[in-house]
Amino acid sequence: MIVKVVVLFLVAMGVLAMFGRLRFPGQKFLANKKCPRCGRYRIGKGRCDCGKG
Repeated sequence: MIVKVVVLFLVAMGVLAMFGRLRFPGQKFLANKKCPRCGRYRIGKGRCDCGKG
């Protein structure tokens, strides 16, 4: 019984690892929305707050 639980747990971890490696279509778009200086996401078309001041 314990062996079944361990095997199912390991299979579930393997499936989660495969989903973690997937690349979704919007990831490249989100990477372009980050500020090159501080790494925060920019909202809208304006400049990031790290450049103000």
